[in-house]
Amino acid sequence: MYIGIISDIHGDLRALDTALDRLHAHHGVEHVLCAGDLVGRGPEANAVVTRIRERGIITVKGNHDEWEHGLDPDNAAFLRNLPMDWRGKFGSVSIFMCHGKPGNNLWGLYRDHMSSTLLDMMLASLRVEVLITGHTHVPLLARVDRGCAINPGSLYTFKSSRSTSHSYGVLDLQTLDFRVYDLNQPQPIALDSHEYS
Repeated sequence: MYIGIISDIHGDLRALDTALDRLHAHHGVEHVLCAGDLVGRGPEANAVVTRIRERGIITVKGNHDEWEHGLDPDNAAFLRNLPMDWRGKFGSVSIFMCHGKPGNNLWGLYRDHMSSTLLDMMLASLRVEVLITGHTHVPLLARVDRGCAINPGSLYTFKSSRSTSHSYGVLDLQTLDFRVYDLNQPQPIALDSHEYS
C-alpha cells in the first residue's frame, strides 16, 4: 500500500491539484496525508482548504493554520478544529503526524539536528513506526531499525521570501521506502535520496 504525503501548501491551489492528480493517477496511492500549513503566503487559501475538505484528506494544524486569513466561515471553522497531532494505522504500520514536532507546530525537525538515538527514542515514545512532519520546507528521510521520520518538503510553487522544495512524497507501507518527487518537473521524477536522507 502506498500513501501520499503533502505539506506546506500555503494557498497554492495549482500545486495542490497537480500533486493530488499525480499521487492518484501516477503513484496509485490509497490515502493522502497532509502535515499542515494549508494557508498563509499564497493567494488561494479558501480554494485550498475547500479542496482538502472535499477530498477528506487527513490533516494536522500548521502554524499558519492558527489564523483564519479571511477564509469563508466553514473553512475557518475547519482550520480551527484541526488537531495539532494525528495518530493512525494503515495495515500493521502505526503513524504519528504533526506539523513541526510532536505537540508543537512552531519548531521543525531537521536531519542535522537529529541523531539515530534521538529518533529511536521518539519513535519508541510515540509507539509508532513512522513519524511524519512538515514545517521546515525541506524533505527528510531519517531511518532507524524501529522505523523512520519523513517530511515531503513544501508543496507551494509561487515566489516567496521563504525557500521551498516544490515537492511531495510517497511512502511504501510495506517496505517504509519513502520517495520525494519534484513538482516542477513535467512528469513525476524522484529526487535523489541523498538530497534528503
